[in-house]
Parts: sequence; structure tokens; C-alpha cells
Amino acid sequence: MAAATLTDKQKEELNLSVLDYLHTNGFTAAFEGLQRETGLTYLGDGQQRYSNLLEKKWISVVRLQKKVMDLEDKLSVYNTGPSSPGRKAPSNPDFLPSVATPPTTLAGHRAAVTSIAFHPLYNSIATASEDANVSIWDFETGEYERTLKGHTKAVNAVAFDDGEGRLGNLLATASSDLSIKLWDLQNDWKCIRTLQGHDEVVSAVAFTPSGDFLVSASRDKTVKVWEVATGYCVRTIYGHEEWVRGVDVSEDGKFVASCGNDHNIVISDINSGDVVNTLKGHSHVVECVAFAPLLTSKTIEKIVGASEVAVPGQYVASGSRDNTVRVWDTETGFEVMTLTGHDNWIRSIAFHPNGKYLLSTGDDKSLIVWDLTNNGKIVRTVDAVHEQFVTCLDVHKRRGLIATGSEDQTAKVFKCS
Repeated sequence: MAAATLTDKQKEELNLSVLDYLHTNGFTAAFEGLQRETGLTYLGDGQQRYSNLLEKKWISVVRLQKKVMDLEDKLSVYNTGPSSPGRKAPSNPDFLPSVATPPTTLAGHRAAVTSIAFHPLYNSIATASEDANVSIWDFETGEYERTLKGHTKAVNAVAFDDGEGRLGNLLATASSDLSIKLWDLQNDWKCIRTLQGHDEVVSAVAFTPSGDFLVSASRDKTVKVWEVATGYCVRTIYGHEEWVRGVDVSEDGKFVASCGNDHNIVISDINSGDVVNTLKGHSHVVECVAFAPLLTSKTIEKIVGASEVAVPGQYVASGSRDNTVRVWDTETGFEVMTLTGHDNWIRSIAFHPNGKYLLSTGDDKSLIVWDLTNNGKIVRTVDAVHEQFVTCLDVHKRRGLIATGSEDQTAKVFKCS
């Protein structure tokens, strides 16, 4: 294939940009020599098309190289799949946090870390903090990458658009400044939209699997559904009597689970906004809620001896300040499992991708892994995960990684085995 050649106009622009670089950086002899050889007239007023063009082009090349590397990594993940023996997939599908290998510590926030989320494909992880910032890190190296600034008060939640087949191009953040922001990874993490409508602190956010909508929970006692493309609030769900702390969306995108200070878990129809069930049983504030993936639902179904086949949204787990994790049947409202083992408030829960385990963290500073196939027996406890309360947790769906955040202002990424 013949090498591409520049047009006369492109050659002139290139020479002028080189002249600009030489002049700006004080390479006088080289500047005068090139100007003499090319015969070009150089205007160094900084207002020309070629002003700082060489540096801009160089920065663009570096960014493109990084994007190419990220896309190659993403393609590798897609080609290998989460259960194939690719280099990025965990060798053990039942991976557990290692107590032998020290976790990678991410330090840089100036206040408590409130929320944490792995990017579904890239080697990135986002942390939210009471310092009003969101930090982006490389979770493999532990290196800090950037800070997303825009909120004026504590950031309480982060969530990537990571539904099935989604690329994670958007990051949603929720704040005590009453707003939600959407950040575009493909546009250099630019904030492309600010969603306003809540009257109080926004506690939690979750994308629908399609990525078309975002659901938020607030201290104003409501759950709102937002259209991502426009930023409009398309529905407000009223089901709680007090502060709504957590929210999640079922795998089929039909139902919303929310929890809060009224000790309840509310299951709502996302399309109509109607409350379809209220789950009662906790004796204190319910901090977090998570729908069981269908794979996990089938596991629970076998344990409880259900006569009907589980469907998306059938089961939900909740973590409370009453020190328990509970698993519920959303259709009947029955509590099917109570997990006891924490000595303090439970702040965060997450389902393991193997369909068997449930993880939880809390103010006792521990990380507990529960085996749902064995009536919730504890299979791994990591004590003293952080120096202070553990506030948040995330499990990478495709890698053998678990991450936690804490009031000690750090986050940790655990290699698993």
C-alpha cells in the first residue's frame, strides 16, 4: 500500500505549526532556518489556526493511543467472555477475597469514600467522596487518573451504565447538592447533563439495563425515573414515608427496589410508578438493596423449594442497621433468608457473579461472603478491611476483583483466588 502523502495545504499547515512550536519554545536558530527554507510568513500573535497546533496534535495522539489500548482490552474481554479462560477472566468462578495477598489501596480523597464502582470493561474504577469529588483510578496499577469536579457538596453514589451489552460510556453521580450528573467517558469525562428535581439529598442512583433510564433515591422520600437522553424526570414514585437510602433495578428493567429510614423495602413498577409490594421485617434503617440476578434467583429457588420458575426481580436482598442481611421473595413479600454475622450496621451488599454468594460490608469494618446454597453460611470473612467503617462495596462481574470504600478516606481493591 502506498504511503499517504500530504496536500500542499496540509504541508503548509504542518510547517507553520512547527514554526510556531520552535518560536514559542525559544529555538531561534532552528526557527529562522526553517522559515528561510520554507519561505512562509509566520504570525506569532497566538490567534492563528496553527497556534499551539503541534502540542494539541501530540496530546490527541497520546489520547488516541490510550483509547486504542482500551478498545483492544475491551475486545479481548468480549472475545473471551466472563467464563472463558481469557487472560482477564478469573481462573476460579467461585473467587473469594484473598487474605494472603494485600489489597491495592487507593488514597487521595480528603473525606470519607461513600460509593465505589468498577467500569464494566476498562481498567477503571470510580470512587465518590464527601469531599464533593469523584476520583477515577486504574484498578490494576492503583494509579490515580483524574478527578471529576462539579458537585458542590458530598457525592453519595456513583454508577456506570453497565447493563448487558452496554459499554459503560456514562457515569452517573448523585450528591447532597440535590443534583445528579452524567459524565461521558468518550468525551474526556465531560459532564454532559445535570439532572435536577429532587428537593433533598440524592442518596443513590442506578441505570436500567437498557441504559435509557436512570433511577434515583432521595431524602425527599421519593424515587425518580429520568430519561438519560434528555435529562427529564419522567416519573416520581411515592412509596416511602422517610428518607430513601438505596435503589436498584431488576434485570428485565421492569421493577425498582428501594429502601430507607422507614425500615421498609418497596418494590415498584418502573413504568406505572405503582407500588406492587412493601417488604417489612427489618427493625432499623435499611441502608442498601439489590435485586438478585436470575442465576442467583435460581439458586435461591432451589433452597426455598419454590414450585414456580424464578423470573427477573423475583428475589431481592437488603442490608440494615439492625445488623442483618435479608433475602426476600418480592411476589409474596415473604422473607426467605436472614443472614446474621455482622456486629454493626450493614452499609453495602453485592451479589457474586457465580450465582451462589452474597457479599456485605459495614461498620464492623469486615467483609463477609455468604453462601446462599448452604442456607447463608459464611464462607469467608475479612476482618479489619479498613481502619474505619466500610461504607461501600462492588464486585467486578468479569474479573476476579472486589472493591471497598471507607470513612478512612481510602478505597481498596482485593485480588481474589
